[in-house]
Amino acid sequence: MLEKIAVIGGLGTLSGGDLFFKLLKNQRVLKNQLQYHFVFEQQPYSQINLPLYHEEDIKSRKYYTYNVCKKFEAQSLTKVLLPCFASHSFLEELQKEISIPIVNIFKALAEYINSRFKTPIKIGVLTSDYVKESHMLSQYIPDHELIFPSHQERLMEAIYGDQGIKNGYFDGLSLEYIYQACTELNSNGCDIILPGITELSLIVEQLWKRGISILDVNQIYADYALEHDSDITAKPFKLGILGGVGPSATVDFMNKIIKNTPAQKDQDHIKMVVEQNPQIPDRTAHLIYNETDPSIALFSTCRRLEAEGVDAIAIPCNTAHAFVQDIQEHLSIPIINMLTTTAEYIRESFGESVKVGLLATSGTIESKVYHNILEEFGFDVVIPDQEHQNNVMESIYGKFGVKAGFTEGLCKESLLKAADFVINSGAEVIILGCTELPLLFPIETKIVKNGKSIPLIDPTLILAKKIVLITKNESSNK
Repeated sequence: MLEKIAVIGGLGTLSGGDLFFKLLKNQRVLKNQLQYHFVFEQQPYSQINLPLYHEEDIKSRKYYTYNVCKKFEAQSLTKVLLPCFASHSFLEELQKEISIPIVNIFKALAEYINSRFKTPIKIGVLTSDYVKESHMLSQYIPDHELIFPSHQERLMEAIYGDQGIKNGYFDGLSLEYIYQACTELNSNGCDIILPGITELSLIVEQLWKRGISILDVNQIYADYALEHDSDITAKPFKLGILGGVGPSATVDFMNKIIKNTPAQKDQDHIKMVVEQNPQIPDRTAHLIYNETDPSIALFSTCRRLEAEGVDAIAIPCNTAHAFVQDIQEHLSIPIINMLTTTAEYIRESFGESVKVGLLATSGTIESKVYHNILEEFGFDVVIPDQEHQNNVMESIYGKFGVKAGFTEGLCKESLLKAADFVINSGAEVIILGCTELPLLFPIETKIVKNGKSIPLIDPTLILAKKIVLITKNESSNK
């Protein structure tokens, strides 16, 4: 299997290049070169020459690493290396928004140290003020005593100064400052020196020659990334919604998801990406009158949602489901079929022998997309005759119809006439088979006729509840 590994350069130009080289010269790679694809990406980074003194610098690093990682996503890479200790302070935030696993440098160091030292030791730490104050190292290696040099300002000068290591000066005063810090830590009983700055890997060989037991963190990080499968952080379920078919039904559907999600705070709700595309050609007009085919518009909208990293797609439009089977064959993620979900709900709630009334667009009726699914489940389907089907279309598309923004008056009266017809024809439940029709019944869940209660089935509500259930199951499995 081809391993595609990326290195984010630019946060420390020279250290990023050093890490990339150490990946390339790893014996595992040299012996199996056809199994590895490496990418190094360095973009202009405005804060590159600043030491980690300011929160603004960390914010700029967040935006920089996110942009680079999104570029990696488009290349279908398998893991990312981030050679910057400070940037690991927002690793969890970043990983939630990135589909590619980012290899954790702290985990790499913790494994290396703990595998070699079974009992607690003293570790001398050379790191930036920011990493020191964040206590990230102590979180990953809590059993060991961490000791820092007394002259932190000299360390910062050796790294970030005009003649510091970041600027390519690997000897002279910068090297001497680092060496002095190491000898001080050794005199304080430290067993090893742990750099918390990746640039220090550029001078470890010179320090080794002087007898300093200092770790090459870039080498350790590279070896760890090659030897371990990436830790894939559980990401929250993300729903893609193909919206705009119609616009009000999309908003209604989202609201139903929100209302049916058990949540104590904002973060408990389902992540949704909505492509509100009202310019998709009318589905019924194509199915009945052979007007513009909406297939490409529907498919391209699904592909944009797919590119956004959604886990599944919902389409709050019954008629659009006449095109779902063809579209699904060309997607790598599932479209949650609202019609199938509705049929499952009716069987579970009312049994297999119930007679189902269907009020839907003429396109949905004539395509038989609902009929086919309902009949697979063994249901008898009752639809309006032509006169009452005209009432349904008037309630949806008429001048005073629901697509024009009306939910009371003529549109509702027209639909109730059609509902009366299917009830008189034996319907025991009625599917509101156009996603705008539930807007006519914001409170009612049934129609009472001759003392008999006929449940109204709202497919968008059923789909919303199904998605909430899927999300709950996804979370419990992670």
